[in-house]
Amino acid sequence: MDDFLKENYGLITTLVELFAAVVGVITLKAYKFTPVKYIIYFLLYAFFVDTIGGYPSYLRNLGYFYLIEGTLIEKNYWWYTLFWWIGLAFIMFFVNYNVVKTARLKQILKYGFYVYLLQVILYIIFKFDNIFYYDQFISIASLWMVFLSIAIYFFETIASETIVLFYKSVYFYFNATFFIWILLIIPLEFFELYFIEDDWDYVLLKWKIHLSLNIFLYMTLSAALLFCRPKGH
Repeated sequence: MDDFLKENYGLITTLVELFAAVVGVITLKAYKFTPVKYIIYFLLYAFFVDTIGGYPSYLRNLGYFYLIEGTLIEKNYWWYTLFWWIGLAFIMFFVNYNVVKTARLKQILKYGFYVYLLQVILYIIFKFDNIFYYDQFISIASLWMVFLSIAIYFFETIASETIVLFYKSVYFYFNATFFIWILLIIPLEFFELYFIEDDWDYVLLKWKIHLSLNIFLYMTLSAALLFCRPKGH
């Protein structure tokens, strides 16, 4: 099993993301007049980010790794920092800002996003070199923004009449699956600082957790798009 994972981890992840992206394209017409379409755009975006993010492995397999060896982009930390973590925070904010109706909650979410954006911009300006190495600031700040967006959505849902129909809403599954995802991904972010790349026991454990979380995330979102009501509320 471990040998299979070593050889096919990237392929399995890509296929799961591709499946969700294809489901998104198929269902896009039904949701094109709702904020659900932004979730579909995110699925396409996530597939693109992970596909391009594998460039170190692609170059190594093709024998061209020497082109980036010893450079700042030798590892793909910068790519995932800029395009996955920041992109995730943006989509969580944008979807929930368009879904939430309570003016005060929208305001809290908006100003929270402004604070997040200011933090990220200042960090990139003054700590630019850090994004090319494993640095937790942007990923943790992004997780905080994701959590705030989810909390605002659930707070309004619980306080409204729509709570009785929550199981019919794509937005519920979108927020619930990401809530579970971040609860399990946060410990990995903290332990990442202490792992040794040659420690295959840790690497395989991390891969198994990531793969399980990704399958759960993308399969749940795919099912929600297929089986929830088109209006999404």
